[in-house]
Amino acid sequence: MSDERHQNRMQRKKAVVDERISQANVERGVLILLKGNGKGKSSSALGTLSRSLGHGQHGAVVQFIKGRRETGEYLFFRDHPRLEWHIMGQGFTWETQDRERDVEAAEAAWAITQGLLENPAIDIIVLDEMSYMFKYGYLDVAPIVEALQKRPAHQNVIITGRTMATPLQEIADTISVVNDERHAFRAGVKAQKGIEY
Repeated sequence: MSDERHQNRMQRKKAVVDERISQANVERGVLILLKGNGKGKSSSALGTLSRSLGHGQHGAVVQFIKGRRETGEYLFFRDHPRLEWHIMGQGFTWETQDRERDVEAAEAAWAITQGLLENPAIDIIVLDEMSYMFKYGYLDVAPIVEALQKRPAHQNVIITGRTMATPLQEIADTISVVNDERHAFRAGVKAQKGIEY
C-alpha cells in the first residue's frame, strides 16, 4: 500500500471515529458483562479495576465463588487503600457439594453487594463469578437487576461468569464474550501461579 493511499484511508477512518466520539456525550456509569467459556473474564475485569484505581477512583470486588486468599490478584490488591475486597465463596460448587452452604454464601455476598451498590463513594464494583448464582438458582435475578438500575449514576459494575441471565443482558451497556479455542489444561498442563490463580 502506498503512503498516499494509507494516508487517505486513515483520514477517512479518523473522520468516522471523530463523528462517533462527538455523538457519545452521555456521562454515566456502565454495566459490563464478561461472559463465555474462555479464560480471562476475571482478569479483564481486574484490569479495568486497575485502570480505575490508577485514576484515583474507589473500588470493590466481591468474589461469589472463589474462596481462596492466596490468588495473585488478591495478594496484589489486598492492601490497596481505595479498594474493598470480599472473598465470599466456599469454593467451586463441585467441590463443596453442599447446596445449603452455597446458598448461604451467595446470600451473604449479595448482602455486601447491596451495600456497595448504594454507596456513592464506590466508583467501580467487580462482581466476580456472580452469574453462577443465577444459573444454579442460589439467588433471584430480579432484585439484583433492580439494585443495579438504582445504583449511583456514576458507578460502574462488571459481572463475570460463563453464562449470563437474560435480564442482566437486557440492561447491560457492554457485553463481551471470551471464547475458548484452546486451553493448556486440556493438554495436561497443570494450573500455575500467575496464570490461573
